[in-house]
Formats: sequence, C-alpha cells, structure tokens
Amino acid sequence: MRPWPRRFAFVLASCGRNDAEHIAEVTTGGNIHRGAAAIERHGCGSCHVIPGISGATGLAGPPLAGIGSRIYVAGVLQNTPSNLMRWIENPKAVDEKTVMPNMGLTDQEARDIAGYLYTLK
Repeated sequence: MRPWPRRFAFVLASCGRNDAEHIAEVTTGGNIHRGAAAIERHGCGSCHVIPGISGATGLAGPPLAGIGSRIYVAGVLQNTPSNLMRWIENPKAVDEKTVMPNMGLTDQEARDIAGYLYTLK
C-alpha cells in the first residue's frame, strides 16, 4: 500500500473545526467566508439557489446544493478544485454556449467561491 501524500496527512492531522470547511479551504486555497461574501457581492444567487446564502433563490442556473459531491461541473468538466475555479472564473472559455456570464472575478475570488461551494456536499 502506498503512503498518503504529505498534503493529505496535513489535512487529516489539522482537522479540528468543521472538517468539510477545512478540507474545502485547503484543497482550493480559498477562504469560505470570503467566498460567501463574494457570492453575495457578485449576485450569484440571482441565477442559482445556493444554500447558506441569503436571497440566493435564482432559477436561471442549476441549484448548487450538493455541488461539492457532483462528478461534473457544468456537465463538461470533471469536478476538481482547479476545474471548478476555472469554470467560475471564465465559464465561456470552457463552454462557449453557456449562458453563465463571465463575472470578472479575480483568481482569489474564484478560489474563495470554490472553497465555499465545496462545503456544499
């Protein structure tokens, strides 16, 4: 049996608060609290239902409950932290036919938002 990579040993050894939140932050390099604020600030809830985000009741895009456990992002990318961040930051670069707009997010905002979304299992 192969030993666990160091990064996973670190994640497992340092879990103390909500494990899902900690793992989401470590795997994305984002901050879930800044992610929630960015989701609100950029109006993501006008198109998506997003658990834990006040007023996020939009019906134009898919509901984001459980996105952290899904196999695909936007039906075209394997659900990995880098792919989710890529999609969030520039969806048209992934799928030119998507109706999801480019919101002008920074790399850090995409990391933070992905971190928050990965808490939604």
